[in-house]
Amino acid sequence: MQFDRRSFVGAGLAMPAILGLGLQPARAATTLKLSHQFPGGTIDQGDFRDRMCRKFAEAMKSKTNGEIEVQVYPGSSLMKTNAQFGAMRKGALDMSLYPAPYAGGEVPEMNIGLMPALVTSYEHAIAWKSGEVGRKLTEVLQAKGIVLVSWVWQTGGVASRGKPLVSPDDAKGMKVRGGSREMDLMLKQAGAATLSIPSNESYAAMQTGACDAVITSSTSLISFRLEELAKHLTSGRERSYWFMLEPIMMSKSIFDSLPKDQQDAIMQTGAELEPFGQQGAKEDDLNVERIFSKAGAQVESMDEATLDKWRDIAKATAWADYGAKSETCAELLRLAEKVA
Repeated sequence: MQFDRRSFVGAGLAMPAILGLGLQPARAATTLKLSHQFPGGTIDQGDFRDRMCRKFAEAMKSKTNGEIEVQVYPGSSLMKTNAQFGAMRKGALDMSLYPAPYAGGEVPEMNIGLMPALVTSYEHAIAWKSGEVGRKLTEVLQAKGIVLVSWVWQTGGVASRGKPLVSPDDAKGMKVRGGSREMDLMLKQAGAATLSIPSNESYAAMQTGACDAVITSSTSLISFRLEELAKHLTSGRERSYWFMLEPIMMSKSIFDSLPKDQQDAIMQTGAELEPFGQQGAKEDDLNVERIFSKAGAQVESMDEATLDKWRDIAKATAWADYGAKSETCAELLRLAEKVA
């Protein structure tokens, strides 16, 4: 059988149609490593932040028909906590569920993610993403090599070994882990000495007496078993000056290397998991009270007048210091204050 030129051209024109029927070559599978500092568990049990990462992995495998496999590394088992943000910026780590203020040493703007007394409720915090402050923070991070995939906020409380830490007057003479430079500025003005450590080092610090009180998220208070050491808990369930942004982030260089449909799947999955994350945070605000009370700790709460005292100190110290760092920091603070 002989092929003339017309047959050859016709066969060539038919090839795109054949490829369109699903016969195109399969893409090679991509493995993404997702690291975090919190205790590992299963997709159904344990720290909700670890569960959120595992749910992200499961959803990505399903959405991409196995083209994206996400491996979750809990407990800083892949790399040390403080190294994760810089590693993402360099493309040496794909993803991390990472507390925003831990990145403040490299990107000072990120400290707005734990600005004392700036965020007043979960509803207030969640509104950041769609507001001008959320768009500006996203823009700043992308310029620094980071993509915000999933926004999650947590409120926090205080676990203390001796006396309770509720009002600014209580802080005098105490050694306190606050969680960010801005928190430390407020606490120092109230008369406390501060300790700068990741939350996963809190147990050892309290056990050795290096700190008298630890301020961290309700979930971390539970996951790091601080009820074993604390005699008092100041709950953040009703009111708190401590609201922290703890998102899933991704290296922009890795993100940009993926096809558009896979990028869309990542961002869609991140957004879909945000309600799960916020519900997990709220449930732990209740759980922490129950766990500490059962362990024998006295559970305290904060009234509006006490929160106002902390806010006044925060504005004069932390807010002023942050706003003076750069025009971008000042703009972020201004935009955050506009969020209703």
